[in-house]
Amino acid sequence: MAIWNKEFEMMPREALQDWQSEHLRNTVKRVYENVAPYREKMDAIGLKPEDIRGIEDLSRLPFTTKQDLRDNFPYGYFAIPMEEVTEIHASSGTTGKQTVVGMNNHDVGIWAEIAARALTAYGVTKKSIVHTAYGFGLFTGGFGAHYGALKIGACAIPVSSGNSRRQIQIMKDFGSTFLACTPSYALSLAETLHEMGYTKDDIKLEGGAFGAEPWTPQMRRELEDKLGIKAYDIYGLSEIMGPGVSYDCYCQNGMHINEDHFIPEIIDPDTGEVLPQGSVGELVFTCITKEAFPLIRYRTRDITSLNYEPCACGRTFVRMSKPMGRSDDMLIIRGVNVFPSQIEEVLMNMEETMPYYQLIVDRKDNKDTLDVLVEVSEKIFTDEIRSLETISKKVESNLMTILGLKARVKLVEPKSIERSEGKAVRVIDKRSLYNRSGK
Repeated sequence: MAIWNKEFEMMPREALQDWQSEHLRNTVKRVYENVAPYREKMDAIGLKPEDIRGIEDLSRLPFTTKQDLRDNFPYGYFAIPMEEVTEIHASSGTTGKQTVVGMNNHDVGIWAEIAARALTAYGVTKKSIVHTAYGFGLFTGGFGAHYGALKIGACAIPVSSGNSRRQIQIMKDFGSTFLACTPSYALSLAETLHEMGYTKDDIKLEGGAFGAEPWTPQMRRELEDKLGIKAYDIYGLSEIMGPGVSYDCYCQNGMHINEDHFIPEIIDPDTGEVLPQGSVGELVFTCITKEAFPLIRYRTRDITSLNYEPCACGRTFVRMSKPMGRSDDMLIIRGVNVFPSQIEEVLMNMEETMPYYQLIVDRKDNKDTLDVLVEVSEKIFTDEIRSLETISKKVESNLMTILGLKARVKLVEPKSIERSEGKAVRVIDKRSLYNRSGK
């Protein structure tokens, strides 16, 4: 498989670290001079830009959190004047104030570059037709894939999300060869393909880049089987640079982080302590080449690990494992830490269940409860009740083995769990409703 930018993607580690140190020094000086919240944080601990000599001093710098961005809404962390900002993106704001992200033309160019690296690693060339079904708007998802395709010189189709039957028809009529969207929406598209009377042989898809939500190896296999593609991971977050911060290679043994632009760390999410190589913890990023919105030690809340061993693909960039979830998405049920991805893995390994589920967490008689709603196929749902009870007990047993926690499983009919055109809503935690109401 081709490599887009061999100079950087295969740069010797020592040279890469020299590059990182130089750009870290420049970035710290710039944010201290131009971003008041950073200057205040550094002054509070007696730290000056000249104290940061290289990446070995990175841990001396203060963290940045999403709350910091909300407290300085909307433009408090911008490092350039607004008249130089050429593009703005923002989070959905569903859990609080939006986090607002600014870019100038230089930053958009970086985004196109890293997305081109990712798409090239997936096999996209100038001959490809890239069908982007991420949303276009303030969300960064659609634009990342689009800019990357344009950078390569591929044909880009900015379909956006929604209207699944139209998506399938466009794939068929326009000859789309590569799909970019969330994995849950890709599954929904596979379902729609079948409902329209088509098979994977009726479309020309060869590969897909899926991200913006956790997904399991089992879901990867499901997508590859139903759509006839090679399914790849892509990772990004709006605050850092949208899709393309890291990406799969053909080895699919971790996602390469574009370290010439973003320095990663793994910390203990409770103490903030930097953990040794190979440890599982919270991923932290420092942007060292962005001009409009360069964040220092931004806490992503994603739980993962880093692998610095050489990769067979030849890239020298460190690899991050697929995030198992977010520290703020982790559920604590009766003292047990539960990530939705663990439950998904159990369900995807069972032939009797469909890849659509929802978790309902509640509290009754001062005890946490976990209900798992799982779709089954039409044939199984119409089976006799005894058969459904057997499947429910099997799912409950498998969940107990993985989680060490008893869950109540309810099998539901096909299409009864709402499909998402973006990120799937997997968890309804009713306990938070009690907390907000004071009960």
